[in-house]
Amino acid sequence: MVKDMTEGSIPRHLITYAVPLILGNLFQLTYNAVDSIIVGRFIGKEALAAVGTASPVMNIIILGISGICIGASVLMSNFFGAHEEDMVRKEMATTAVFGVYFSLMVVAVGMLITTPLLKALYVPEEILDTAAIYLRIIFLGAPFTFFYNAIASALKSVGDSRTPLKFLAFCSVLNGVLDVIFIGLLGFGITCSAVTTVVAEALSAVLCIVYVYRKIPLLQLRPGEFKVDRGLLGQTLRYGSVTALQQSCQPIGKLLIQGAVNPMGVDVMAAFNAVNKIDAYAFTPEQSIANAITTFVAQNSGAKKEERIQKGFRTGLVLEFCYWILICVTVLALRGPLMRLFVGNAADIVALGSGYLGLMAFFYLFPGFTNGMQGYFRGRKHMKMTLLGTFIQTSLRVVFVYVLTPAMGLSGVAFACAVGWAMMLAVEVPYYFFIKRREAG
Repeated sequence: MVKDMTEGSIPRHLITYAVPLILGNLFQLTYNAVDSIIVGRFIGKEALAAVGTASPVMNIIILGISGICIGASVLMSNFFGAHEEDMVRKEMATTAVFGVYFSLMVVAVGMLITTPLLKALYVPEEILDTAAIYLRIIFLGAPFTFFYNAIASALKSVGDSRTPLKFLAFCSVLNGVLDVIFIGLLGFGITCSAVTTVVAEALSAVLCIVYVYRKIPLLQLRPGEFKVDRGLLGQTLRYGSVTALQQSCQPIGKLLIQGAVNPMGVDVMAAFNAVNKIDAYAFTPEQSIANAITTFVAQNSGAKKEERIQKGFRTGLVLEFCYWILICVTVLALRGPLMRLFVGNAADIVALGSGYLGLMAFFYLFPGFTNGMQGYFRGRKHMKMTLLGTFIQTSLRVVFVYVLTPAMGLSGVAFACAVGWAMMLAVEVPYYFFIKRREAG
């Protein structure tokens, strides 16, 4: 359902927009989490480690693609807020045509670099071939990932965050059922896990396309409309490429951190893979609230409602803080059972992961506020600041991982994350007040 955020209750708009995003993103994470749980329990820790070492590369693909789609979505939200419906459609067409070429390039490059990349990350020889096969299959799903994200971003830009959730929910359940049948019951290997993930991604993209052509006339493109508007493409790439770089910084950082973790052995690799999955679930609501802030700010920027923009941003930060209290208590209480969900009763691995999560439960406050700031900057089209903030956070985190982990092990990764987030806020908060004064003037 199309939703105009330039009028009405600010908290209601943000909450009703963010909740479906939270659920939808959790379902998307469930694709890979279900794979990890079933792979770890039914195939073994070597297979779990292989999936874990491939995950940062997968995240680069997903976040790079979604970065471009977010850039396009900001433009569409601005056009929608300004009631320029023809421009919304032109931007949709431009993104779709560009997406065909971009996603095919991702597939081609991915096939070539998989093995050299895994070797550069010091992946142990005993899991190298398994990880390479898994990753190549995931690369084949890049076109489906792009088109799902592009259409979902278009729907979100006009205020509809619920519909993508419905399709992701269905496909997540399907992915889990297929994994249980083919891996848990029939004993197929890790290749099957990658194939079921790609099938689920493809189906979610198809369902979104069908929905748009049945229900949302504003976004329905006809054959003659699939044209690239050069001016819009330039803006999309300008915003989208910066956002893609910003989105990709985190998984690139994880790749470098993975290089520090891998030499510690398979047990630490398996623990690190499990806590990364739990971290992703913890971060997702924070990121979804930030995406709600982005759409709210972008629509109201198009409508030139400055006071409403500031009220919405403050409300978003309050939501981030309230969520942090909830996730902190939850992770502290359930960190042991959560680890056992991924690795069974492997006591050493559970202990490693539980120590890490006990620290991160408190540190999750930092990304709540950094995500809120990023959401505001994206809505204002200050994409370069989102990139700078993320680059500072990622760089410092990687440096401190290599400094701290030799003495502190996996807990050093948690402290390194806290240092990076704190410094990111030290840069972003003054910049926020600077642009607030400028926009008010």
